[in-house]
Amino acid sequence: MFTLITGNEQKIREFEVVLQGSGIRFEILRAEKPELRSDDPCEIVKVAAKTFSERLKKAVVVEDSGLFIDALKDFPGTCTKYVYKRVGNLGILKLMNGVKNRRCFYKSAVGYCEPEKEPICFLGEEGGRIADRERGKSGWGQDRIFIPKGKSRTYAETRKPGSINEFRKRAIEKLKDYLILANK
Repeated sequence: MFTLITGNEQKIREFEVVLQGSGIRFEILRAEKPELRSDDPCEIVKVAAKTFSERLKKAVVVEDSGLFIDALKDFPGTCTKYVYKRVGNLGILKLMNGVKNRRCFYKSAVGYCEPEKEPICFLGEEGGRIADRERGKSGWGQDRIFIPKGKSRTYAETRKPGSINEFRKRAIEKLKDYLILANK
């Protein structure tokens, strides 16, 4: 059993879907995590997981994700949420105006920590490219401008209720595998 620290309902649903049927149980603490300024999402979740684990005296999980755009030297990276709130997708698209290299990566870091232990990070990644304009109506964040590798449509154009971002799914599955092995 662990406590998932998040205020994001979509992330809660994604954890529920991936962990369903695994026997792994978790409770939710709706709270924002303190965010260290770092270019490394694993460093951010490790610090947050360690902080909450020590404070709550229980096993905790935190998640942080970001969009890393090659042509912008990995911007917005771990500041994705902050940048989205300030300039939105249109601001990112303006920065990408005229840029041919639209390659990017989404990264999801899932941090796990038990009291008095060192935190662990599970990283999930998904490559893709930035669309030339916002497309689609579903999803949240950069779903309207992110086109997964090998696809021609954005997440927002293809998202169905209950669907999961592949990059986060990969990170949560790594956590699930770890917890299953640890409990054997």
